[in-house]
Amino acid sequence: MKRKNRVIVIIGVSGSGKTTVGRLLSQELGWKYYEGDDFHPQANVEKMKNGVPLNDADRRPWLETLRDLIRNCLEGGDSAVVACSALKESYREFLLVDERVFLIYLKGDYELIQQRLSKRRGHFMKPNLLASQFAALEEPEAAMQVDVSLSPGEIVKSIRSRLRL
Repeated sequence: MKRKNRVIVIIGVSGSGKTTVGRLLSQELGWKYYEGDDFHPQANVEKMKNGVPLNDADRRPWLETLRDLIRNCLEGGDSAVVACSALKESYREFLLVDERVFLIYLKGDYELIQQRLSKRRGHFMKPNLLASQFAALEEPEAAMQVDVSLSPGEIVKSIRSRLRL
């Protein structure tokens, strides 16, 4: 019997731990990992480097690329973990191409995430954009929520347990 492949999309604001948790989860499961930021068009990266928040029109080509990636993984029989912000409900609905896509929302308060961002170096997402991310965030009701104050290992353990992986 063929194993049912899945795609887990780790969502949340910048600094919530999407990359750290996504990489750890994919390593433990032996699945492919994709960093959503790697799929932004260069114009988006430049805007964020300059401290300019992205709008829906900026995000559209990026979301289309991520949706195609998710679809290709599922059609190709691959399981994967994708880390991306997906701050709005419309973005998440766009990425949910079928029932094998699972959303994990890394939820944390502004102060904790701001502390994390202040310590991060070398990322194009500027810490001053955090307020715009929280302003754009539409907290998901349908996603599994995990508290980001837990350690990455505890978060992965919770995800694996709740999804029975």
